[in-house]
Amino acid sequence: MDNLSLSSASGWKNKTGYSNLSIYNNETENKTVPLSPVTAVSSVLIPVVYFLVCAIGLSGNTLVIYVVLRYAKMKTVTNIYIVNLAVADELFMLGLPFLATQNAISYWPFGSFLCRLVMTVDGINQFTSIFCLTVMSIDRYLAVVHPIKSTKWRRPRVAKVINATVWTLSFLVVLPMIIFADVQEDIQTCNINWPEPMAVWSTAFIIYTSVLGFFAPLLVICLCYLLIVIKVKSSGLRVGSTKRRKSERKVTRMVVIIVVVFVFCWLPFYILNIVNLIVILPEEPALVGVYFSVVVLSYANSCANPILYVFLSDNFKQSFRKVLCLRKKNGVEDGDPTMNRQEKTRLQETDVSQRNTEFNGHMQTSKV
Repeated sequence: MDNLSLSSASGWKNKTGYSNLSIYNNETENKTVPLSPVTAVSSVLIPVVYFLVCAIGLSGNTLVIYVVLRYAKMKTVTNIYIVNLAVADELFMLGLPFLATQNAISYWPFGSFLCRLVMTVDGINQFTSIFCLTVMSIDRYLAVVHPIKSTKWRRPRVAKVINATVWTLSFLVVLPMIIFADVQEDIQTCNINWPEPMAVWSTAFIIYTSVLGFFAPLLVICLCYLLIVIKVKSSGLRVGSTKRRKSERKVTRMVVIIVVVFVFCWLPFYILNIVNLIVILPEEPALVGVYFSVVVLSYANSCANPILYVFLSDNFKQSFRKVLCLRKKNGVEDGDPTMNRQEKTRLQETDVSQRNTEFNGHMQTSKV
């Protein structure tokens, strides 16, 4: 094991720490070799970063889920997909303390069942995230290019069915992890134990996850936005109210930025995995640092989205302020429990009248 392997013996993303490889080498050579500075730093720095990401991710995604479920104005099709993305990140955040502990003590103390559970949740989160972004991009294409024809499909009930399908598909994709994830006996770390020939299984799974879990969905996403750009430049998109077009542009911009951030966080990891299949990467401090940076960056994506919503969506920003008691005293918004029933009814009637006038009876489901 003389190369910097992201997958090492597992054939999957060995996010549990490069220090395990060093310890394994020391034990197999029957030598007492002190931990390198890189290993020592990683045993402290990486767990701290993991716990920080966990804290931000849990609080941020919990807030996203709460405001969408709490306030009526937030129950749009786009936001239902956003909740699905937040739930995936939330579940994954619950597994980070276990991974941080393994990094800190260089072995897995939690047993085989929790190892398999954490690895499964890790994989499902990754695939659910990219699948959710793909669905959101297709939804943007339908909303912008086919706003009238797609009305019957762009409904909250349909979105919930699609979300359930995404979770089912993600579960099926990570079945190899569910089957082979376990505590490795020789170094007592949680990873994937591939059967023989290990190299073939490892290589096949890296290619399989890279294509199905990143590059193929990314191709679909790019195609959706390419078609949106082409349609935006045509005269056919002038149909509809100015308010609706402005709303659609804002939502589309938000989804695009979320996708770009996801690609920024995950593309280096997949590139490094693929490069590692082609070229043997030496165990040098600089490359070890790159490896850790890539791994942490991929995990950090799970806590980035709630921060993006604050800057990209006025409704999310207002809802967050309301929950955190930061709103203005005279600002009354939809779903506010302090709003008296009569005033709330009047505003709802006005809103229905405006939508009937502007959208010719078509329900708007895109405003976030």
